[in-house]
Amino acid sequence: MSKAVNVEVTLSEVRGDVARLIRKFNKKVKKERILEEFKERMFYEKPSSKRRKEKKRKKEIARKREVERAEKLKIKY
Repeated sequence: MSKAVNVEVTLSEVRGDVARLIRKFNKKVKKERILEEFKERMFYEKPSSKRRKEKKRKKEIARKREVERAEKLKIKY
C-alpha cells in the first residue's frame, strides 16, 4: 500500500490569487507523483517491467542533472 498524501494549498499562501493557487496545486501534485501513480495502477504491470521502467527513469534524471551541472560549471569559469 502506498502512503496517504494530502496536497493542499490555501488562498492565504498565494495572497488570494486563484490562478496561482491552481498552478501551485498542480506543481505539488506533480512533485508527489500522484497522477503517475494512479495511471500506473490502472493496469497490472509485471514487476520486471516496473523495475526496468524505474531504472530507465532514474538514468534519464541522472543524465539531465549531469548536463545541468556541466553547463553550470562552464558558465562559472
